[in-house]
Amino acid sequence: MQVSVPDVSSRSLAELVSLSGRRAVVTGAGRGLGRAIAERLAEAGADVLVADIEDELAGAAAKDLNALGSGRALAAHLDVTDGNSVVAAADLAVRELGGLDIWVNNAGIFPSVPALEMSEKTWNEVFAVNTRGVFLGSREAARRMSAAGRGGVIVNVVSTAGFRGTAPGLAAYVGSKHAARGITRQLALEFAPFGIRVLGVAPTYVPTEGNMAAAVAAGVPMDSEAIMSVMQPSLLGRLGVPDDIARVVLFCASDLSAFMTGSTLLADAGETA
Repeated sequence: MQVSVPDVSSRSLAELVSLSGRRAVVTGAGRGLGRAIAERLAEAGADVLVADIEDELAGAAAKDLNALGSGRALAAHLDVTDGNSVVAAADLAVRELGGLDIWVNNAGIFPSVPALEMSEKTWNEVFAVNTRGVFLGSREAARRMSAAGRGGVIVNVVSTAGFRGTAPGLAAYVGSKHAARGITRQLALEFAPFGIRVLGVAPTYVPTEGNMAAAVAAGVPMDSEAIMSVMQPSLLGRLGVPDDIARVVLFCASDLSAFMTGSTLLADAGETA
């Protein structure tokens, strides 16, 4: 049976932005983009499962969200590469939050290794998180959303790397993000009959704890030309910040985007040709 997305033309702007009564899962939500996304969804009224492979980060983020007094926040351990872990997180959201309306696949990794030196192990690890993790999260979210018959929204955090090549050493990352963008289009087609919308958001480079840690792990000095070339102000006159991306995810998750599915929105200040 086809579940149609409702016509929301008669709703006020405040109603369209509101996520009151909706339940969301955000992966990789302990810090960086994921935490900023969880904060905006909670501010809009959603109850949020703050899911991360690092339990301490997830717990701290959930505690801070609860202190804001908007939607309820709950921490959960989640390894997006492990199907059982994804199932457990989805079941926890349904059991403790009362359902599942929004799922944000944000978790990602981006080791920098020249292609000629990259091992199969590293390649597989990147695809396990950035591609298989997107599929597993989307599948488990859609299974619960379709069973409830209420529809829902899945948002995949892709990257500008899903549209083009980028810096040397990121072959696995670029490939995984092109795949995530393709998965977004295909799952939008397959999940549409259940009233489930699937959208992607493609951020440009935004300084976060994860990005800084990756640069250090790759042996790149923080004041080096390589780092500074990435961190130049955009066409819009400044560097992006995590909340710049979180607001676009909020748009996708809300009824403001009710007639959109399958698209990947560039949040890149115009840098992608």
